[in-house]
Amino acid sequence: MIREIVNIDEEKCNGCGVCIPNCHEGALQIIDGKARLISELMCDGLGACLGHCPEGAITIEKREADEYDEVLVVQKIIPKGKNTMVAHLKHLKEHGETAFLKQAVGYLKLHASEIPFSVEEVIAEVHATKVESSGCASGGCPGSQEVSFAPKNLRFAPAASTAEIPSALRQWPVQMHLINPAGSAFQGTDLLLAADCVAFSLGNFHSKHLVGKSLVIACPKLDQGKEIYVEKIRRLIDEAKVNTITIMMMEVPCCGGLSQLVQMAAAQASRKVPVKEIIVSIKGEILEENWV
Repeated sequence: MIREIVNIDEEKCNGCGVCIPNCHEGALQIIDGKARLISELMCDGLGACLGHCPEGAITIEKREADEYDEVLVVQKIIPKGKNTMVAHLKHLKEHGETAFLKQAVGYLKLHASEIPFSVEEVIAEVHATKVESSGCASGGCPGSQEVSFAPKNLRFAPAASTAEIPSALRQWPVQMHLINPAGSAFQGTDLLLAADCVAFSLGNFHSKHLVGKSLVIACPKLDQGKEIYVEKIRRLIDEAKVNTITIMMMEVPCCGGLSQLVQMAAAQASRKVPVKEIIVSIKGEILEENWV
């Protein structure tokens, strides 16, 4: 069968990491200073990461291939070193691909004497990783992992359940693809660029963070056409002359793409504007708030 797989030219790759948030499957990681495809199994070949490599190091390779073969993938990863192998096995573990994981470990054990790194250390690292971990060292996407928690100390005033809470929204539309940077609502305002999930996590999003600001929302993981986003942010800086930009992102790694978009736009803009980053936890807490 014909399969389309991401191919990375390591000579061109400078390890900038711009491609990482754009791989929806979490199959790309920066390892040993280079972007690495840690799982062909999870690569859909659609090339969402292609437009996000400033060095042109990522292409789609179309080739004849049998049904996915874990042994062949392991053989291909071994020359890339221990860290890439660990990341690949952890990726399989997190996605519940137990059969492939056992197949890979079996091959490594069988050929341990021929492999230029410690197979025992690789296996120990993989099995020491908890799938439910909220960190991203394992290469999966914590933002896609299911988490259940009870809101703590929820207390509402007696009238809160019936009273209408006013919206602080100043303009419409708010989705990045739909907004017009030349619109009057953005002229000379303080801009709030929020990840889609932020408002659902923060109970006081309108009353504390949105008041007095124009709003744009985007998802750096799922939205397509992010080069359009960069240009719109540049126009908001240069043409709408926004006073400040506040970026509100969730704590999950893929949300960092919002900051990258603003950095790219700011580098292209002729004006300079102050930028603040606010990191929000999945439980609705402010973890960090810094001017950058």
